[in-house]
Amino acid sequence: MKPDIEGLKAIVGKNNASDEIADLYVYSSDASVHQAMPSAVVRPKTHEEVQEIMRYADKNKIPVVPRGAGSGMSGHAVPIDGGIVLDMKRMNRILDIRPEDVICKVEPGIVNDELNRVLRPFGFFFPPTPSSGNICTIGGMIGTNASGNRAVKYGATRDSLLGMKVVLANGELVTLGTNTRVEASGYQLARLMVGSEGTLGVVVEATLLISPLPKYRAMGMVNFSRLEEAGRAISNIISAGVVPSMVELMDNVAITAVNKALDLGLPDVAAIVIFECNGMVKGTVDHDMESIKKICEGHNGTGIKVSDDPGEMARIYAGRKKLFPSLSKYREGLACVSLADDMAVPISKIADCVHEIHEIAKRNNVIMSAYGHCGAGLIHTKILMDPTKKSQWEDAKRAVKQVYEYVHRIGGTTSGEHGIALSKAPSWKEEKRDSLEMMRAIKRALDPNNILNPHKLMDAPDDWTTATALRYQVKGA
Repeated sequence: MKPDIEGLKAIVGKNNASDEIADLYVYSSDASVHQAMPSAVVRPKTHEEVQEIMRYADKNKIPVVPRGAGSGMSGHAVPIDGGIVLDMKRMNRILDIRPEDVICKVEPGIVNDELNRVLRPFGFFFPPTPSSGNICTIGGMIGTNASGNRAVKYGATRDSLLGMKVVLANGELVTLGTNTRVEASGYQLARLMVGSEGTLGVVVEATLLISPLPKYRAMGMVNFSRLEEAGRAISNIISAGVVPSMVELMDNVAITAVNKALDLGLPDVAAIVIFECNGMVKGTVDHDMESIKKICEGHNGTGIKVSDDPGEMARIYAGRKKLFPSLSKYREGLACVSLADDMAVPISKIADCVHEIHEIAKRNNVIMSAYGHCGAGLIHTKILMDPTKKSQWEDAKRAVKQVYEYVHRIGGTTSGEHGIALSKAPSWKEEKRDSLEMMRAIKRALDPNNILNPHKLMDAPDDWTTATALRYQVKGA
């Protein structure tokens, strides 16, 4: 059923609902490879408006796809069945900041970096730090359980979320979780919503745990001539009991790309590891930094640079910060495609995994970069390929399957922070095969008409290359 656009305008205002083709096209894709046109775009301002929209959609069995900034890399906000895209960015208020309780309450459309800008004068911050922090919204972060480069110390979004208000598929508003750091009563329903990718409800308010801003911070960079040695150094840093606030890996593909894109003059080595420690006591930070240096030297790390100067730290981190958009500069004619892009593995398997990723790429005629928040066991990969060639998509499809088969074999998981949606669903369903029916039962209980972001996660198509149109002009062989 085509949504009643005039009825929707009556709920949110005439300028906040549209079925114009230009608007529908803008909302037909996110940062993934997928594209599908919605039937309408609606931008609510209040939870009451969200409730009205959901009551209407549920009654008429119209799909609703909640959307934040559209920065998801797996097709979360792509409306595979058409219907209504629910743009939550107008719900962007910070409702309450309570430093004495170390919490804040926000609406889902607030941008991560903007929240931290407001928290800074209070001496606090919201710990998850995704690379897309300048655009991604708290609602989207909740939907995928986003983390970022400081996950090794602070964890992911789920670890900093205490409670929320959610509009269910039938329009009912429910309050989940608490305002306290501990809760021992009943099912942890707020935690269930985290990572559910908009399939169980629409988050309209979140109670977040905030952390004091550290007074001291230092950052270092070390070079490795072998990728495996970098991986083993990272594993030893974590197992040694040091608590870094960041441990990031860049392989040679990444180094070459950022040098071409940004002219940074990074050394042409197999891998670079960037590490950071922070805290309230300078002596503790200095001690941990020295410990990391010694571990890296023990794994043949060279050219170690360490600084606590903000300007120098920004220069050290510049290549990693701009890595993702730089990857398409690696070689003329190749594009950076987000597919198998955020697996997590046991810390002890990092070295083996980064090596295997490159071997799989060679076998399948693509180039893959291995980098990411490796201190938390989270490895990012991107496939560099010619997206106009059908054969390259077949190569990529094979490589993705083989990467995830290996990751599962060594005890890893399909997604560490970007979520599943469409691109990673086939491999994730294989990983979670003995709990899929349980998830489907929960989905049916909360959304019996299956209108909330349908055909994602456990119900996604088994072939991600045909799940939707691709955002590339594929010409043939």
